[in-house]
Amino acid sequence: MKMNKPNFDDYLNESLNTLDKDITPQKDLWAGIERAMVSNKQDLKGTAIWPKLTAIAACTLAALIAVNLFVIAPEPQPVVAISDYFSAQKNSLLVEYENKEALTTNWQTQLQELENAEQAIKQVLENEPQNQALLTMLAQIYQQQLDLINKVHAPRWQHI
Repeated sequence: MKMNKPNFDDYLNESLNTLDKDITPQKDLWAGIERAMVSNKQDLKGTAIWPKLTAIAACTLAALIAVNLFVIAPEPQPVVAISDYFSAQKNSLLVEYENKEALTTNWQTQLQELENAEQAIKQVLENEPQNQALLTMLAQIYQQQLDLINKVHAPRWQHI
């Protein structure tokens, strides 16, 4: 049987009008609905705590990491990095030229004077570790020490 639209609308209206408006359930459903609503509220209370606790834990963890990175962890000192680098180079050169004869006899005195200047700059840098002018001066003193060792043991005029 084929139904067209006006016939379906008429059928639906007729069915709704003949429907019994006072249908009573076979058993008392309100008690079950009320019980379900109360237990649902209790479940929601328990689950609402976990997002708050995880948010608090995440914030605490972030704060601890920030404290560790910015307060507890010491800032790397450029003086230490420069000193370590040039000390390794200086020691390497001294070992390399250990058995070679130096062209002058007073080169160690000159080296000692440069080391004294190095120590004086390091003392000032303890109070101003980020002073760029002092760091540059320290690097120049280190370079002068390396140049002195190289020139005394391997002058340019010996290389062809």
